[in-house]
Amino acid sequence: MTSTDKIPVSEHIKKIPPAVRPIVQAARQTVKAVAPTADEISYQSQPPRSSTYMWKIVRYAVDGANVVGIGTYPRHSTMFFYRGRELDDGSGLLEGSGKDSRFITLHTPADAARPAVKQLVKKAFKLGG
Repeated sequence: MTSTDKIPVSEHIKKIPPAVRPIVQAARQTVKAVAPTADEISYQSQPPRSSTYMWKIVRYAVDGANVVGIGTYPRHSTMFFYRGRELDDGSGLLEGSGKDSRFITLHTPADAARPAVKQLVKKAFKLGG
């Protein structure tokens, strides 16, 4: 793909299965509400061939550094935090044990709007990329 062939986030959202599309949209709204000036960067990917792989949709960055991303599976969606290991998660929502990143599983649109999720997103943007 050339730089002029970028897939906009809105096109990805149209292709997301209807069962999880509202979850992705709610997660996107949460991030935009917390960090309205963050750069929204569409992943240049297609839906995965396997239901066990996450389809990364969008990531949000500040000063070129990734902070949080949104991806989806056939039955749930995920918000992933690039520096999640460093986040103070008093809510116990963060999952994962990777070197740096952590994630939150979202089963409904209401999950993305929970105060604890918004707090984690705020902390992630305060921490930076």
